[in-house]
Amino acid sequence: MELEEKRLLAQKKAQVLIEALPYIQKFNRKIIVVKYGGSAMTNAELQHSVIEDVTLLKLVGFKPILVHGGGKAISSWVAKSGKEAQFINGLRVTDEETMEIAEMVLGRVGKNLVTMVEELGVRAVSINGKDGGLLKVKKRYSGGQDIGFVGDICGVDPRILYDLLEQDYLPIVAPVGLDDNFDTYNINADDAACAIARAVKADKLVYLTDVEGLYRDFEDKSSFISRISVDEAKELIGSGMIGGGMLPKLSDCIEAVDSGVRRVHILDGRIPHCLLLEIFTDQGVGTVFYKDQEV
Repeated sequence: MELEEKRLLAQKKAQVLIEALPYIQKFNRKIIVVKYGGSAMTNAELQHSVIEDVTLLKLVGFKPILVHGGGKAISSWVAKSGKEAQFINGLRVTDEETMEIAEMVLGRVGKNLVTMVEELGVRAVSINGKDGGLLKVKKRYSGGQDIGFVGDICGVDPRILYDLLEQDYLPIVAPVGLDDNFDTYNINADDAACAIARAVKADKLVYLTDVEGLYRDFEDKSSFISRISVDEAKELIGSGMIGGGMLPKLSDCIEAVDSGVRRVHILDGRIPHCLLLEIFTDQGVGTVFYKDQEV
């Protein structure tokens, strides 16, 4: 490489760092909750990309909390046990045996993520919502049907998260909780991330998904929305244009911002280092939700 080319490359790298500086200053010591799932969990290369991003956020002064799913891995182990995975309205029918499998698999996923983070020089701890009474749930029904040990979050005690953050650990949370009878329930990971972000008053909540972000019309790629206020999002829901799996996620985004989370982001986890691109660059790569009175 010629000397001039090396200088130009160095200048580009310096420009990237300069562009990131005000964001690093703004969010230093602020809590960011990242919901990790989808293709970014099943693709080894993307998995390392996400863990590198979260670890970098920690090292430059953020306080990240990682909330992970594990649906595909759970379905795989359910099949290995000779059972067939069943879903009603997108929710896994979870009998006692399936709940045991889910808790086992989610625990294994959490420990694997801890290993990846520790390899990069950051201390991490894997917990689930049972630890420290983090997530309290009540039984969830789907269209009036009993779907087993599937829970709706009715309370969050974030003290264990504050303790871990204070001791400079990166908390990695699996979406499992307890009801009043101390029975174990599986929880939708999106809902768990939203509830945790609200409880800790996170500055940012980030959903890593398998879509680019929010569209007014998913079939029309020119209708992509990069920024939207919660009032505009509510109008979008009322218009009936949003459906499918995006609707509950959109509702979680609105609820989080209304509850004090400053920004909620929907990102395409299939884009390498999408977290860094969204948080540390002027343009971003996904959809951000914000309060209406904010610029």
